[in-house]
Amino acid sequence: MLRLLDIELHKLKYSRSAKVLTLTYFILITFIALIASIEFDLGQVHFRLADQGIFNFPFIWHFNSYIAATLKLFLAIVIVSMMSNEYSNRTLKQNLIDGLSKKEFVMSKFLAVLLFAVISTLFLFIVTMILGLSFSDYNEISIIFSDMEYLFAYFIKLMGFFAFCMFLGILVKRSAFALGFLFIWWILESIAYGVLKWKLFRNTDIADNIMQFFPLSSMSNLVVEPISRLNFIQTAASQIGSELDKDYGVHWYQLLIVLVWTTLFIYLSFALLKKRDL
Repeated sequence: MLRLLDIELHKLKYSRSAKVLTLTYFILITFIALIASIEFDLGQVHFRLADQGIFNFPFIWHFNSYIAATLKLFLAIVIVSMMSNEYSNRTLKQNLIDGLSKKEFVMSKFLAVLLFAVISTLFLFIVTMILGLSFSDYNEISIIFSDMEYLFAYFIKLMGFFAFCMFLGILVKRSAFALGFLFIWWILESIAYGVLKWKLFRNTDIADNIMQFFPLSSMSNLVVEPISRLNFIQTAASQIGSELDKDYGVHWYQLLIVLVWTTLFIYLSFALLKKRDL
């Protein structure tokens, strides 16, 4: 396995675009700290986000995981480009000629995907700890390390999303078209949700229960938006007579759905490559 991973790292080593996009992703994660300086003026109400508890433990695990997950497209471009370059540079065919099996080729790509997810999660852990220890009002050990399931959900979400991108890279071959297909798939899921929610099953949870099995929706459900959890949002909602009863938890069945999709994308990548005449 280390040999397969070494092959992928060697290819990425000479990809300037991969280096730039990966570095940009990690830099943007560190810029989460800039949110602390954002101030809002709503009439006579003035407040700074950092003063609203967004960097308090354990909420910061949820908040940072959600923000970092929204930036995953940068690494998705790297994954898709990594696949398309195999076709444009003919390295895929050369690897197979050199004795690498198609199964090993797909496994090498997935190991690279897994490495990206692991490094991203570790980096987010470090950034979150630094921000939390710097700004949080609660520094008890039991509080610091609670709600860390959001970090695990972030890891599973990245792994599933990158596996999807890997499959699209093999399916479409060209990075621009693969990213376009990803965008179209997101639109199709959004349309499907709209039809289910507003046409077929109005005022029920049936649409949400169905959509949780779709790939992008299942990944999105792992780390839902955290802003409405903040006290001042909850207070404002109560004052206008609206109750926010959203489920913010990370559930085992949601993780399982994404893991099933991840496995399926890996299998489909191998099946497609095995069937295709290179």
